[in-house]
Amino acid sequence: MSAALLTPPIFAIVHRYPITKPIRFGRVAGYVLVIALYIIACVSIRWVLVPPWNVPAQKFEQRSLHALVTGFDVFAEIIWNFMIVLAAAHAYEYFKRARDQELELQQALATSELQALKSQLHPHFLFNTLQGISALIDTEKDRAKTMVLKVSNLLRTALQCASSDVISLDEELKFVDDYLGVEKMRLGDRLEVRWQIDSAARQLLVPQLIMQPLVENAIFHGVACCRGGGWIEISSRRAGAMLEIAIRNSVGGKRQAGMGLGLQNVRARLKHLYEDEATLCFDQGSDGVAIATLVLPAIGQQKEAMKEMLASNLHA
Repeated sequence: MSAALLTPPIFAIVHRYPITKPIRFGRVAGYVLVIALYIIACVSIRWVLVPPWNVPAQKFEQRSLHALVTGFDVFAEIIWNFMIVLAAAHAYEYFKRARDQELELQQALATSELQALKSQLHPHFLFNTLQGISALIDTEKDRAKTMVLKVSNLLRTALQCASSDVISLDEELKFVDDYLGVEKMRLGDRLEVRWQIDSAARQLLVPQLIMQPLVENAIFHGVACCRGGGWIEISSRRAGAMLEIAIRNSVGGKRQAGMGLGLQNVRARLKHLYEDEATLCFDQGSDGVAIATLVLPAIGQQKEAMKEMLASNLHA
């Protein structure tokens, strides 16, 4: 009973002052003092809770100073109990520290992978946009020059938000609108853009640049490859605890082959940020319309709440 009562203090001492390498003399001396105090505490607790037992007479006796001193006869048993508790406490602290270090490493790995995924977007976006500019250099130099300036502004905006994983949907839509402005310079009247944005969804938080690869795919595979052009429609709405973003586009002509990096990147980023709470679905129906649908948790403008949710997902 006395060992059970003294176990929590021993665990607390080991947590505060664990024996680690290099072993210091002061800490060893402290543990020797703890052993002495543990022995005294065990004998005292036993003397207070249970009266001395007279073995020959087979009865309990009155508590006395002599009975207290004779309680130290079980010295070996007390030391053995102490060593068991001490070993258990150090084992618990070791596994706890190992688990915490593993969680920290997992979080650092997830964060670095997320940053790597984000860094893929800029060169991929820049590569495809420069292809469009190169097509105008020989025939329409002024338009090509204007496109270069617009692209530089887009990249500046992307870099300004590079330190943040999430931005408001309104900010993301502004970036997409600027990107579509670049594409309209390249495609002219062949590109028709439609918007259906729920005002209640504009201040919800979304991952930065999560829509741009989907819009880029819609144009590259749906509109640009069709001689007569086509249309793209971007809509968003809040549905209870979820935010739904849909990107629809017409499909015509022969689709251009691509590496599929955009969709892969979006799915990977959603997995890192939301675990299984967010989805991306892509469907190309027989009616000549392709639809990419993002479903995200509807999280408000308090970015601290978003950061806490992301941290809990990375620890999970």
